[in-house]
Amino acid sequence: MEHLTMTQSWDKVFPKSDTVDHRKVTFHTRYGLTLAADLYEPKNSTGKLAAIAVAGPFGAVKEQSSGLYAQTMAEKGFLTLAFDPSFTGESSGQPRYVASPDINTEDFQAAVDFLSTLDHVDPEKIGILGICGWGGMALNAAAIDTRIKVTVTATMYDMSRVNANGYFDGMNEDARYDLRKNLNAQRIIDYKNGSYTRAGGVIDPLPEDAPYFVKDYHDYYKTARGYHERSLNSTDGWNITSSLSFMNMPLLQYSNEIRSAVLMIHGEKAHSLYFSQDAFKRLTGKNKELLILPNASHTDLYDQLEVIPFEKISAFFEKHFD
Repeated sequence: MEHLTMTQSWDKVFPKSDTVDHRKVTFHTRYGLTLAADLYEPKNSTGKLAAIAVAGPFGAVKEQSSGLYAQTMAEKGFLTLAFDPSFTGESSGQPRYVASPDINTEDFQAAVDFLSTLDHVDPEKIGILGICGWGGMALNAAAIDTRIKVTVTATMYDMSRVNANGYFDGMNEDARYDLRKNLNAQRIIDYKNGSYTRAGGVIDPLPEDAPYFVKDYHDYYKTARGYHERSLNSTDGWNITSSLSFMNMPLLQYSNEIRSAVLMIHGEKAHSLYFSQDAFKRLTGKNKELLILPNASHTDLYDQLEVIPFEKISAFFEKHFD
């Protein structure tokens, strides 16, 4: 594995728990990329533990929402792993700030590889938890990886759908063609420059007429609440051309074949609710649940401890691990 330089000090956007041990770890993907992660373990735990790999939101880092989820689930007795996806945060990969439906699905599978080899993990009790765009990656991983016994998604985005169709499916074929032309023209510019133009993170300063969900993103990523210097959403965003692969390679094609347990959680007032509602319709079996939280927005499920139903999440993992 590639040697990574990782920050050893606590630089999360949430406080450190007194009941959880934390350490930095690395693991590798089958594409040869080395991923940086935070491993959270209940203090004084014994025996083999059930384990959960956590990632998201899309464009965030492990010091933000995924780390909060991982630490909180460790407080409830699970061994958890919050990781930076390939090409982002402290993980390896060149060029930087690239996303891919295939590579990012593999990131989850590689996390399962790593957890399966730990002496204090029960390899028959491994699950994943994906937030925002990583909820879609989690479902995609669950469709292909039979080792994943439980999948939980929070405020899920289908990144293929939103890139190909726009928000609320407002993009028609002509608009999509124009977008392809622009993105392919950008490829030539990037090739000539020897660098990759970034799309920009969450807009700042915030226009007064910005949609409410953009204001919600700004409140998380651009303020002390959730800002982190390594987060793409807090800084300059993804490479512009990252959208191309998502437009052409839809996620969730085989989600109807997921046999393991799935819990999908979304806020009633989230602009993104339709992603979870439509994805849930494709799931089959009695071990699937959709939980819609009254009055909750998309970003409430990033870090609002009084909103995120951690007791429900913990109980769902425990039920379906047994």
